[in-house]
Parts: sequence; C-alpha cells; structure tokens
Amino acid sequence: MIREESDGYWLELEETIASHYEEVFACFTTETGLTRWYPVAAQIDLRVDGSIVLCWDEKCTRTLTVKILDYDAGGTMVWSWPIDRTESEGRLTWTVVPAVEDGAKVQLRLGPFGSDRESLLALAAEAASWRWQLCNLRTALEVKHDMRRVRPL
Repeated sequence: MIREESDGYWLELEETIASHYEEVFACFTTETGLTRWYPVAAQIDLRVDGSIVLCWDEKCTRTLTVKILDYDAGGTMVWSWPIDRTESEGRLTWTVVPAVEDGAKVQLRLGPFGSDRESLLALAAEAASWRWQLCNLRTALEVKHDMRRVRPL
C-alpha cells in the first residue's frame, strides 16, 4: 500500500507468518535470523545508533551498512535505508506483532519518497523488492525453504 503524507509517499507492506512472534522478530534482530531470509551474512550492533552490516557474499566484501535509528525489544526496529535510484536515505521501520491465531504479523514501512519521477520509480522498485523479500521470509520460516536458492542475490 502507498500512503501520501505531509513529508512524501510511504510504502507499507504486511505479511502474516505462521511462526512464533519471537522467532519472527529474531529475523530482524540477530545475525542468524537475518541470514535465514535476507543477506548471506550479517553483523549487528543491536542498540539505538548501532548498525547492521548486510553482507551480500560470504566473505563480506560486498556490504551495505545501515544505522539502527530506533529499537524496541517489544517488536519494532527502524533502520536507515538508501532509497533506490535516488541520493536520499529513508527510514525503514519493521514492526512484528503477535497474531494469536496466525503466528505473527510483520509490518514494513519505508519512506519518505518524493513526488518526482525518479522517486516514484524508486518507490515502485522498492515495493517489488520488499514484497519478494517478505515472501521469502515467510517461506523460510513456514516451510524452511529459502527462495534465494532459486533467485540468488
């Protein structure tokens, strides 16, 4: 879903995952959890103003370092995030909430995006990419199948 707010456009996605809330939240807060679905390797300094190094190869020669802007052990983590196709940096908020009958709900919020052509193209690219990544997270947790083996990074 795309929301227009006073500071720009925001991407909001949600995925329900049939796994325990704590296991799902660990996929954002631990190196082992992150590598189950997103980077090949990771290094985490889990605190506000800490950082996460996302490694796209096993030797960590290709990396992306994001700052942890906010962290609440109750289920929320905010990363700085480079917005695709633009020179700007956004806020990527992850919220994991227990869903009694379903497991856990993962909510992603990324933005703000501008209204110019490049920003809107970036919004579309981020939406497609993060939809796929959330699907991979769900698949990795629910059926223990990592789709990155089919579609490598």
